[in-house]
This record gives sequence, C-alpha cells and structure tokens, in this order.
Amino acid sequence: MLTYLWLILGLGVLGYAALVGHLGLLMGAALLLAGVTWPLGGGLRWTAPAAYLAGFLGSLALHGPGDLPDLLGGLLVAGALGGLTVREKVTGTRLTWTRRTAEALQSGSERLAGARNVEAISRAGVEILQGLDVAPHIAFVAYRQGTPVILAGRGAYAAHMQRPVHPSDEDSRSVQADHWVAGEVLTLLRREERASYHVAEVYGGAAQHLGMLVLARPEGTFSAEEIAVVASFGRLIGAQLGQWQAIRDLREANDLTLRSLGAALERRDDDTGGHTLRVVSASVRLAERLGWDEERVGALRWGAYLHDLGKLAIPDHVLHKHGPLDPEERRIIQTHAALGYDMLQDLHFLPAGTLDLVRYHHERWDGGGYPAGLRGKDIPETARLFAIVDVYDALTSERPYKPAWSRHRALNEIRSLSGRQFDPQYVEAFLHLMTEQDDVRLVV
Repeated sequence: MLTYLWLILGLGVLGYAALVGHLGLLMGAALLLAGVTWPLGGGLRWTAPAAYLAGFLGSLALHGPGDLPDLLGGLLVAGALGGLTVREKVTGTRLTWTRRTAEALQSGSERLAGARNVEAISRAGVEILQGLDVAPHIAFVAYRQGTPVILAGRGAYAAHMQRPVHPSDEDSRSVQADHWVAGEVLTLLRREERASYHVAEVYGGAAQHLGMLVLARPEGTFSAEEIAVVASFGRLIGAQLGQWQAIRDLREANDLTLRSLGAALERRDDDTGGHTLRVVSASVRLAERLGWDEERVGALRWGAYLHDLGKLAIPDHVLHKHGPLDPEERRIIQTHAALGYDMLQDLHFLPAGTLDLVRYHHERWDGGGYPAGLRGKDIPETARLFAIVDVYDALTSERPYKPAWSRHRALNEIRSLSGRQFDPQYVEAFLHLMTEQDDVRLVV
C-alpha cells in the first residue's frame, strides 16, 4: 500500500512540474517514480521513463522549448531513464535465468540420483532440461550394442523414443560417427523446427562416451550461457549414467560369481542334477509374474544360487546316504540352512532377501519348519516363494531314495500343501504359471 501511495505522489508531482514548466522538479519526480517502480518489475518498470517523457512533452507544449541546455538536459534524462530501465530488465532476466538454472541443477541432481536405470536417468535429464525452456525439441541418444537409439525425447522427439537411428540414405558408413548420428536425429524434425540446433556430447567416467543431447528450436542462435547450461546437464547425466553402469557391471560380476558358486555346490551334491539352475529360472519367472521389482527379483535369484551353500559343511556319509535318514542324521542335514546363512555374513553386498532365503527356505506356513519355526507371513517373502519351487523340483527329480514324480502328480501335491506348508497366494500363482504354460519345464 505504501508503495502505491509513493507512486501516486510521484505522478502527482510530475504532473504539477509539467504544468508549471519546472524541469528540475520534473526530473526529481521521475527519479522518485523510478525508485518506486523498478523493484516491482514487469511493465511497471517503464512507468518512470514514460511518465517523464509525457511530462516533458507536455511542458514543451505548454511553455515552449525554452533554452537549448534545458531541452538537451530533458532529452538526456529521458534517454538515461529508458536505458536504465532496459538494463534493469536485462539484469532481471539474467538473474531469473541464473536462479532457474541453479534450481534445475539442484533438483536434477536429486531426481537423477533416484533413477534406477538408463531409461529413467535419460528421461529425468531431458525433462529437467526442457523445464529451462532452452529448446522445445530435446533428444538424448545413446548406443545399444553399437546402434544409436533415442532413449528420451521431448517436443517432436517424444514420438521417436526407443527408435534406432539408421542412415536415411542407406550409407554404408558407420552411423556411430557422432556427426552422422546428430544429423540423422535432426532430420526427424521438420526443417522449420530445427532452424537452430545444438549438440552436446555426454561422457561418463574415464572419458567414456555414452551418447549425446540434441536440442533444436525454430529460431534464435543458442547463447553462450545456454550452451554452458546444456554442457552442465550433459556432465550431470553422464556422471549418473557412468555410476549406474559401474554398479550394473559390479552386480553382473557378483551374479556370475554366485552362479559359479551354485554350480560348484552341485558338484558337492551330485544327486541334484542341475537343480540349482532350474530353481533359479523358475523362481525368477514366478516372482516376475507376481510383479516383484528388479531389486527383489535380484535378491531372490542370488538366494536361489546359494540356498544349499550350508551343505558344504554336511558330512558325506549323511549328504550322500542312500535310504532314509535316522533322527540324528536328519538333525544334521537340517543345520545346512543356518550354516549357509552364517557362511554368507561377510559378503556385505548381499541383500537381506538373499540371506533370508538361504536361512528360511525350509520354514513352513503352519510353523512346522526349520530352523526357527516361523509361521505364515513371518516367513520372509523370498523364502516363501522359493520353497514352492524347491519342493516341486525335488518331487519331479530322481533321488537316491525315490523315483521322479510326474509333473501332474507333483502339482497336485503342491496344491494339497497350500495353507499348510506353503503360502496359499504364492501356490495359486505358481499353479497358474504352470497351467498357462503347459510346455514349461523347470529347465534353463
């Protein structure tokens, strides 16, 4: 309210100065208006120069041009006020751009850190960059097995996501040359949409080339500030992609190591005949059917590789005994679950779901299992799911103490144990999986 009172006062004084022809008072009123309106921003910034010019012209009309120095001074003041207003607007625009860029970089770092795969990282980076209004059409292009693919796009590029990029003229030269890739990506837009464009390379750690950002707009050359911001986002995306790639490589190495360990366990227990790889495959299919996310499926897979690790500590005369086990031998064989869990304690990269499966995959839904006698949903979900697949494969495999059961007989047995030994929900999903895929066998 006080600001607008000063505004009204300044306009009143300026009008009075024009009426009486007092140029000094006119300039003072204009400066007062400038001080009041510039902080308000927008069109109000032009209030002071516009009002001064109107007052000056009104004074000339009422009182004549006066002395030449007064006329030149008035014109200089009008020009100075206009120039200051323009500079203030430019400065304000730059400050707004700088603030938006800083906010985008901060929020971008948080969003990219939460992305879980290449596609999510790419989409987040492009969406944040689009929010800066640098260009309406943005694409991120990465290589998949040597072929460039548009992983994320905004504007006209949104319709081309997941599209491989091939030479439009069927040129035999490698499309992996970056300038060729950028050219082909740009040709996906109409000519008027790509009158101005910019291409920024994206690198990960150790100068690893990961792809490129392609930005296009109908007009206006990209400024140095815009190019610098795009480069910053390129580095941000590259750092996150590089980190994700390193994590994925480590997980793949861990997976290969655990798979090899599972294969070695089968040499210790010759009677399994490929049991580990079969139950890994079936468990993963069942978990995916249930809608488990990638992390839970990974924990399940690693646990399936390692579920019989504790059998390494079981004496041969018990492990390979032909015929029924006596009570003491059964007690010994039942220790393998807890033994396997203990052996894995120093592998700190293993998730809780993996360790839970190894320790609790012989628990029963009704509480009659081992080693802890857990009941119902107190049994970890990875162990509950795996127990069904493990028993099914044991039933359909030949063992020293029994022949292999038929698939039909084994499924009926699993059904009969629903709500007693197994989680009813998981049994239902397992039976549906097996029924819908009549030709499915627990093989890799």
